[in-house]
Amino acid sequence: MPFLPMVPPRRAGRRRDRHGRGIRGPLLPPALPGWRTKREIFDDIVTDHVRALITEHPRLAAVEFAVEEVPPSNPSRFEARGITLARTFAADRSHGLKYRVVLYRLPIATRCASVAEIDELTHYVLIEQCAEILGVAVTDLDPDFPL
Repeated sequence: MPFLPMVPPRRAGRRRDRHGRGIRGPLLPPALPGWRTKREIFDDIVTDHVRALITEHPRLAAVEFAVEEVPPSNPSRFEARGITLARTFAADRSHGLKYRVVLYRLPIATRCASVAEIDELTHYVLIEQCAEILGVAVTDLDPDFPL
């Protein structure tokens, strides 16, 4: 008869884990910046820029701002070239719709290598869209805008 090692009897109660080191916790505690997702970081960047723009130009308070992951697969005729970073939708007073600016997160984020670049590109995209809505030049909204 072959020799079989004896298996210790199972203990009653809760086992910690296989190696006895305790239950695994999160790799990053919620207080650290790495806990946040890229989507949350992008949303915060957009929110900060929108608040600053509304503070400087109160007429933009009537504009709705949104963030979507990617642009729709059926672009408009005037957007046939390149990938859309943002889109402005005109107001329709008869249906009670406001102006709306939609920023697309992935096309903006893939063009940037760091959060600082995302912040800068988001600022420029928002300035372009808001200048279009207000009917002013981009340098009127931001004198340091690169032309």
